Amino acid sequence: MRRRGYDIDSPRGGGKSRLADEAGVHRAAVTRLLQRQSMPDLETMRRLAHALGIPVRDMLIHSGQLTEEELPLPEAGEEGGAGAGTGRLSLEEAAAALGVPPEQREMFLRVAGQFIPEEHTARELPARRKRRG
Repeated sequence: MRRRGYDIDSPRGGGKSRLADEAGVHRAAVTRLLQRQSMPDLETMRRLAHALGIPVRDMLIHSGQLTEEELPLPEAGEEGGAGAGTGRLSLEEAAAALGVPPEQREMFLRVAGQFIPEEHTARELPARRKRRG
């Protein structure tokens, strides 16, 4: 948090409140986390990770919730999502990686899909083909 510019040490520095606002969580959740009084739920951790610009995986590991062995990275070329082996994420994977809230994902997919060349989405979204005529 400090490395990301949040003043969490000074009682009136505003860092805790700013982080809470940017993450969309209650300030008390940030305070309890910093005082090690409680472990935030998964959604709070996702929001904090997004606000801090770090992967949720790293947040789970550094918080002690999981170990690297329990949450391994996929091997290069390992089968995975729609973009496996291509270096590309599917729109759904991108939405999850960016921390787009579930209730806003459909809108994200519609908007972001407009910027992807049709040849990259033809298999996944056949309904997007242009009609001629």
